[in-house]
Amino acid sequence: MDMFRHLQTLQEDTPAYRRQHEAIIQACLPLADHIARRFRNRGEPLDDLIQVARVGLVNAVNRFDVDHGVDFIGFAVPTIMGEVRRYFRDHGWAMKVPRRLKDLQPTLNRARADLSQDLGRAPTASELATRLGIDRDEVVQYTIANNNYCIMSLDMPSRADDQATLADTLGQPDSDLENVVDLHTLRPLLAALPERLQTVITLRFFANMNQSQIADRIGCSQMHVSRLLARALDTLRSQMLDTDTPTGAARHRIPPALQQPTPGRASVLSSAS
Repeated sequence: MDMFRHLQTLQEDTPAYRRQHEAIIQACLPLADHIARRFRNRGEPLDDLIQVARVGLVNAVNRFDVDHGVDFIGFAVPTIMGEVRRYFRDHGWAMKVPRRLKDLQPTLNRARADLSQDLGRAPTASELATRLGIDRDEVVQYTIANNNYCIMSLDMPSRADDQATLADTLGQPDSDLENVVDLHTLRPLLAALPERLQTVITLRFFANMNQSQIADRIGCSQMHVSRLLARALDTLRSQMLDTDTPTGAARHRIPPALQQPTPGRASVLSSAS
């Protein structure tokens, strides 16, 4: 307080005033740095928080009036903390959020903590709205907006002791998804084939047997097996393109396995079993 009283006796814009003003700020820098460290690990660099807190300290020194009889520490602490909180409000959000929702954050967080203690569980949006006397939609909007406060880079490690990044944990497009409709379309068509044709299709595409092996299995010539395969595939092709049937209406293209009856293009048929 003596330093501020001495400052009052000096004329502004004089070297003596500036030296005294700077001496007060230098003496109070540990206070600003201490307040800044209270807000660390919240997504903002500590160096930036220290700078903001020191700006708040300068504002507190400039606005403090020793004649009001208030202790400087009691005046400076809320001033510095207010500056840091405004910094988080204006710069800490990863995405642009309406000002009214930012201002609602501290009030809503306190209400959520109080209700959680009273109820023994997390409060609902309606209970929070009732406690604060606001509309429920505002609570819902804030909850959605709060998810945009802090985002993580995909280049961050997925675990502290792992070299893999978050991007490595994301799923990739599944090429088999294109075959889902084909599978559901083919399954009832295969089940509707005559038993002998089903047997030939099963041995050819699911057991990966060639025509000679199929002929030996069912007791006929290889030529007859070839005709049976051709008849079965022709039936499936026509039914797949028949838009008058429920299964045919689902697709307007022929799956690769039905275009050319070779083992390498039989994935759809093999999965339809």
